[in-house]
Amino acid sequence: MKKDFQKWHSKKAKVDEIEKRPFFHEREIWFCHLGVNVGFEQDGSGEEFLRPIVIIKKFSNEVFWAIPLTKTEKKTQFYFPFFIGSESEASVAILSQIRLTDGKRLSYKIGDMAESDFLLLKEKLKALLP
Repeated sequence: MKKDFQKWHSKKAKVDEIEKRPFFHEREIWFCHLGVNVGFEQDGSGEEFLRPIVIIKKFSNEVFWAIPLTKTEKKTQFYFPFFIGSESEASVAILSQIRLTDGKRLSYKIGDMAESDFLLLKEKLKALLP
């Protein structure tokens, strides 16, 4: 499938014009305007180019580390499966896709990662460091 970089560029310009970023915290799960990206980098989808992410580290009121989420589980060190909310919605964090993200990209919050899962996620992430 051919990627529509032109359409994303128009949306990205609108996202960049947002003046007030939403208030966010670590462990929160949001739909985020991730857009269209190069190669195997995770893309957003739909008209808004959205993808769910978990906020792993807040650096300021403007930027944070985000880890994109997927429904596809793979049994490797780069994937962390967990449940959102009442353990009815399975999700998987793609640790290898961690990225610095501006709060302007946040669209709406969908939940929080359980504290116990968040601690395990951070340990798995640390284990990837050389």
